[in-house]
Amino acid sequence: MKHVVITIARGFGSGGKAIGVALSEQLGIPCYEKEILRMASDKSGISQALFEETDEKLKRSFLKRVIGSTPSNYTVEPSDKKFIHDNNLFNIQRKIIEELANTESCIIVGKCADYVLENRKNVIKVYVDAPMSSCIRSIKERMGVGDMEAIRIINKTDKYRSDYYKYYTGGRDWKNPIYYDICLNSGTLGRKKCIEIIKELYEERKAK
Repeated sequence: MKHVVITIARGFGSGGKAIGVALSEQLGIPCYEKEILRMASDKSGISQALFEETDEKLKRSFLKRVIGSTPSNYTVEPSDKKFIHDNNLFNIQRKIIEELANTESCIIVGKCADYVLENRKNVIKVYVDAPMSSCIRSIKERMGVGDMEAIRIINKTDKYRSDYYKYYTGGRDWKNPIYYDICLNSGTLGRKKCIEIIKELYEERKAK
């Protein structure tokens, strides 16, 4: 297969991004996460700060307005007052993700990429998570915080990622395994083993 894309959805503290970065180095393909925000900003002319403000999260005021509504699948012109509306910011990122899948092999972390690219045969959809104890340990080491603060950060981050995913996918449960090709427990398998498993899937798909 000419282009193979790996999408990685991840629980906070599970090491999903670190796994993506390590895969990128081993496979020699780019890994996109925050880079997509920069690319979307460059493409649209909208400040990157606005994309960062809604990076896998719904603004509180926006969330109150949209519960139960369905986002549009199109982007609007700069002259339209809805140009910097959250839906439009998402759809600009959606187009970036689709363009990447059309042109190169890569890894995309988060951004509802598994949903955006769900019907493509060249996509491997991965979900990475770990037990809370493992996530707490990871966040404590990474952020230098105590147990209670680590738990608060994990719960808060997973909550806003879940709300974001549910809204932009029309109500899907972010952690439902049926939406992924493979779900990995980095706490029991270890991140190194997760990398090996995903790498093997990539090489098999690439050979088709």
